[in-house]
Amino acid sequence: QVQLVGSGGGLVQVGGSLSLSCAASGLTFSSYAMAWFRQAPGKEREFVSGISWRGNTYYADSVKGRFTASRENTKNTMTLQMNSVKPEDTAVYYCAAGGRGVQYDPRNWDYWGQGTQVTVSS
Repeated sequence: QVQLVGSGGGLVQVGGSLSLSCAASGLTFSSYAMAWFRQAPGKEREFVSGISWRGNTYYADSVKGRFTASRENTKNTMTLQMNSVKPEDTAVYYCAAGGRGVQYDPRNWDYWGQGTQVTVSS
């Protein structure tokens, strides 16, 4: 059974930093692309960042230069380092795993974590 467990969310002030983690089990982690999506109240789930099984990274324009994704295949974990956060980064963040490479459409991902809340206060 595949399980993705996201953690690290919380309350952070504007301009601050936060690190999210996603621990995976039940799959051959090194063979899967991984991603972070987020969903704010009343909005659709949107792509934040993705990392291929090789480690190639992709970012939404809104977070480029501020967020950094990484993965550690020996530990089956993925991390999202969030710097210089803004109020518009407030959302529930979900990690995802997929076998089709990094996809921007959330419908193309196979497995999802439970989500972790990030709230940026001004």
